[in-house]
Amino acid sequence: MKKLLFVAALSTVVFTGCKEETSTTDPTPQPVVQEAVSGEVSGVWKKGSTYKITGHLQVPAGKTLTIEEGVTVLMNDSTVKPEIVVRGNLYSLGTSQNPVKFTVPDAWKTVKNEFGALWGGIVAAPTCAEFVMQNTVLEYGGAVTTETSPSVKGGLYKAAAGERIPAIYYPDVNGQFVVTSSTVRNFYEDGFYLEGGKVIVANNKFYTTGIANGDAINIKSGVVADVAFNLIYSPNTNGLKLSNSGDRSPQAYVVGYNNTIVNAGWRRPTTKGGSIWLEKTVRADLYNNLLVNDRFGIKRDKGAPEDNRSKVSNNMYYAFTQEAVNQFQPSTEILAGSNDIISKTAGDNDPKFVNYPLNTAMTNATFNQAWDFSVQAGSPTLGKGTTSFTRNYANGLTINGVTYKSPEPTTTIGAFGTK
Repeated sequence: MKKLLFVAALSTVVFTGCKEETSTTDPTPQPVVQEAVSGEVSGVWKKGSTYKITGHLQVPAGKTLTIEEGVTVLMNDSTVKPEIVVRGNLYSLGTSQNPVKFTVPDAWKTVKNEFGALWGGIVAAPTCAEFVMQNTVLEYGGAVTTETSPSVKGGLYKAAAGERIPAIYYPDVNGQFVVTSSTVRNFYEDGFYLEGGKVIVANNKFYTTGIANGDAINIKSGVVADVAFNLIYSPNTNGLKLSNSGDRSPQAYVVGYNNTIVNAGWRRPTTKGGSIWLEKTVRADLYNNLLVNDRFGIKRDKGAPEDNRSKVSNNMYYAFTQEAVNQFQPSTEILAGSNDIISKTAGDNDPKFVNYPLNTAMTNATFNQAWDFSVQAGSPTLGKGTTSFTRNYANGLTINGVTYKSPEPTTTIGAFGTK
């Protein structure tokens, strides 16, 4: 009898002890503020945390850095102006309500610093097999490289001092690169500079980029891409610069569709700037793009034109000045697509944006967050697009167990329909 009582008492003690241990364990990782981050980084940066960057960062080859929703990556050293070199994989996984932010202290966000240059950018290496950003903000970068810059010492990007770093550089011809629902703003020069990879760039916003040069999306040989449903506002040069320069395999092939490009090229001091630029045997299929108040129409380099398999169709042009209208009329340099809507007179084919003054100065680069580039009922963009084309990644790219598909085209020209 005594033995049974002892066993029962011991069982009670063991059960009670387990219960107490469970109740004091919180399985939810808490946000942290990590000071003075520099050097090699990998693993997981936890949801809602802040990482204060005081030196250059590197994701080593064979390693992965995953950045969870709501993380702030604060570039906190104006002397170093950090670069992020990615030799392994990078996944920046924000949400619409809780984006990841690569930014600078609020006190630095002045009119003087409108075009950034307060940190470098994200420079991937050919060993970066997978690069994903969703719901991520990149802002106030584009610093000039020096002899001591990691990208220069590592032979990456242009590997020379005196070059402005893009928001993102990606070079792996065998890699996969996906950026969706993200924002690039307040950068000194290019947004994306891509020299390789299977690429999806969709549902993003680019604005206040390029003070003296710079394209929003700059694509070279080695890239096969779908570029769709992006809003590009007032890039210094082109919204899309599409080129097969570099002669890497595969040949550059871009399906660009349902983009809205506004005020492109007017801040470029030469005549190269415009809406979309084609050169050096790039293969480009361009559909349903809305080109508003841009300096030129879809323009080719006459001395080194696009691949003759390229297709242009169902794009729409608008301008509020006759000068701009004249400069998107078809010529030996300006491409005319089938079923394009090309006005002849200033003010024709008003796209009827919900909230954007169409007479805004074409050189303006300051973005108003109240603007709304959706269209109203009765817009000439509605029902004038085509869905009868093949995109590269309708079946998707699978990265880290997730399949990312390029969005389905719509019959509305531009990135946004009615609300």
